[in-house]
Amino acid sequence: MSERVIPLVDQRLQALPAHLPHPPVLATGTLADRLARPLHDLRISVTDRCNFRCSYCMPKEVFNRDYPYLPQSELLTFEEITRLAHVFTRHGVRKLRITGGEPLLRKHLPVLVSQLAALRTLEGEPLDLTLTTNGSLLARQAQALREAGLQRVTISLDGLDDAVFRRMNDVDFPVSDVLEGIAAAQAAGLGQDAQGHWRHLKINMVVKRDTNLNQVVPMAQYFRGKGLSLRFIEYMDVGATNGWCLDEVVPSQELLAMLQAVHPLVALPPSAPGETAQRWGWADAHGRHDPALGEIGFISSVTQAFCHECNRARLSTEGKLYLCLFASQGYDLKTLLRQTNPPVTDAQLASAIGHIWQGREDRYSALRAQMPPASRTAGKRIEMSYIGG
Repeated sequence: MSERVIPLVDQRLQALPAHLPHPPVLATGTLADRLARPLHDLRISVTDRCNFRCSYCMPKEVFNRDYPYLPQSELLTFEEITRLAHVFTRHGVRKLRITGGEPLLRKHLPVLVSQLAALRTLEGEPLDLTLTTNGSLLARQAQALREAGLQRVTISLDGLDDAVFRRMNDVDFPVSDVLEGIAAAQAAGLGQDAQGHWRHLKINMVVKRDTNLNQVVPMAQYFRGKGLSLRFIEYMDVGATNGWCLDEVVPSQELLAMLQAVHPLVALPPSAPGETAQRWGWADAHGRHDPALGEIGFISSVTQAFCHECNRARLSTEGKLYLCLFASQGYDLKTLLRQTNPPVTDAQLASAIGHIWQGREDRYSALRAQMPPASRTAGKRIEMSYIGG
């Protein structure tokens, strides 16, 4: 078993200044980075706290009762988050994902959802507004979130066997409560498309070879016929505390073969530019995809990197902008946001963000295979629980 790597320096404290460039970068809706990748997707972390202690994200031996979570005074207010989200839309952002930590731990979250739901793209269209959650608190909040304007939700679920699930979340949380949350999301209409199917309600499963590989087929069989999207995620080397080992990664191609041996699948096209998951649909008796049966997705960051079309930025809960899930440093937007003498305008914020994105060339996953094994796990990368998946 590999040893945990405990970070000696809190990477949350390491930040680069966000400058106001001259000449300014204008917000035209067509911002691109150094690899010609546009900015279309903003992931917004609203808390660095979580009530689970999954080993691949927030191992208990690191994130214990003594761990120094960010104080409330450091977190962006809902108004500050909404202002920044609005500025990002001026650069072409069309999708907002609320994440954490566990975002449902943030008090009064429907208030933020309602503020974000009121934003519009440059063309005047509503934004694609979604949320990622472990599902533990969803049963009691799903209806309020939907009424506030949330359109869809992604729920993490790493197995159906209760013993396996309790072991993976490491807080003895029962799988039945997450399934209740999924049912509540459907009852609220979260993730239902215009045809009445549930493909926008997504279930994410991180697969580790020696931990929950035996849950892959049961998960597929359970959700087949429910119309939603079940996605399998390769175990990634995010952060510096999850003890990542390449031997624990199950390639998506191996999972695809396992599932096709049980039920036939049909390849589906990407649903949007920069789609992270390779989509497959359950086939009917005629070999055609039946949306009522649902979909399977594979997120293969380790074996089939998709850096070349990554269009996502990440905003931490206390206002740092990160350009990659595997980044080690962010850019401090909060200082600009809270500057009062003189106050920074939206146009200036947009210019600072545009300048940062134009310098982006991050592509860690694409370069991972070329790295010496030691350098993959050594590192000072930011934790996924801090900037969201």
